[in-house]
Amino acid sequence: MEAKLKELSNYRLEKARRNLTVAKSLIEDEFYDFAINRAYYAAFDAMRAVNALDGFDSSKHSGVIAHFNQYYVKEGKFKPETSAVIRRAANLREKSDYEDFYQAEREDAVETVELIRNFVDDVDAFLKENAK
Repeated sequence: MEAKLKELSNYRLEKARRNLTVAKSLIEDEFYDFAINRAYYAAFDAMRAVNALDGFDSSKHSGVIAHFNQYYVKEGKFKPETSAVIRRAANLREKSDYEDFYQAEREDAVETVELIRNFVDDVDAFLKENAK
């Protein structure tokens, strides 16, 4: 693997981990909508870390997600439920960010952060195995 792609992948994974750290702090401070936002971006950065392995990136979130789903989830490199976890996080993030008067619930934020933490851990394991 090209060293620059591996470095980029590692950088994006570290960014995902930082987003999760921030999300957990935001839950403690009862900013549930912002915690959901950071959890989603942790997933987004984790997908971009994987996509970097084949040199793919997109300026659109839908492009990043579609590439990841097509080449990594559908190919069996990640669990099938991964797509649902990402879709749920994206939907909650859009509601939290764009719907007036939407009040994110603590349990939604906690569950989203936990599901995304598991996903980021899966990405970490995948990268250790495949980014050689």
